[in-house]
Amino acid sequence: MMDNSLEGKHAVVCGSTQGIGKASAVQLAEMGASVTLVARNEEKLQSVLKELKPNAKHDYIVADFSKPEELSKKIKDWSSKNKTNILLNNTGGPKGGPIKDAHIDEFRSAFEQHLICNHILVQALYPGMKELGYGRIINVISTSVKQPLDGLGVSNTVRGAVANWSKTMANELGQYNITVNNVLPGATNTVRLQSIAENKAAKSSGLDYEEILENMANMSPMKRIAQPEEVANAIAFLASPSASYINGINVPVDGGRTKSL
Repeated sequence: MMDNSLEGKHAVVCGSTQGIGKASAVQLAEMGASVTLVARNEEKLQSVLKELKPNAKHDYIVADFSKPEELSKKIKDWSSKNKTNILLNNTGGPKGGPIKDAHIDEFRSAFEQHLICNHILVQALYPGMKELGYGRIINVISTSVKQPLDGLGVSNTVRGAVANWSKTMANELGQYNITVNNVLPGATNTVRLQSIAENKAAKSSGLDYEEILENMANMSPMKRIAQPEEVANAIAFLASPSASYINGINVPVDGGRTKSL
């Protein structure tokens, strides 16, 4: 019988004030976990906190992923007093554009916000997972690690680095009953997707915003864009006891859009 209960477990959820991060925080709390929300906007964090299934242990950390040193200090302070079982690494992606036009600073910024901040969080939190004997590290990245996406040059590059970092981490932490997996969303109804569509519409001479969204939907065999909750369902499963022997994999949640196996 599948065991999806997270009673007695604790989750740290990054990027948790909107989109996939927020949907995941809500789902994990529904499954019984206490949740620490992480994002940069305290007002939004307080709002999401009120939406979680009541649990006296829910809290939040205000941190800006564009400032890795600040994140490092805050997560070290938190982890000196608390332990967690589940870490969801999730932050907004780099802006779009062809790679040939990307400025060096765009790569540096994306690398810090994604790989470096992920690494800071794992280093601070995995000792507690090891002590508890139960760990789940889940990284929200992109289907571009299997099939690069046109017009997202910096994102394609950095997501690939995160995927290989994750696989290496899975090899090292598995012995401690800590799994490390990646969830690869396809086109999902988030603020980021809306921003990408708006930018494409602004640069297009023939397509408006709604037509671009429709084209994105039609790239999937299911002919629609995902909702954040559908991606969160995959994250919740990987966080659960039922996923105890799933480690080091990429899980596309894209309606079948990715052409590779």
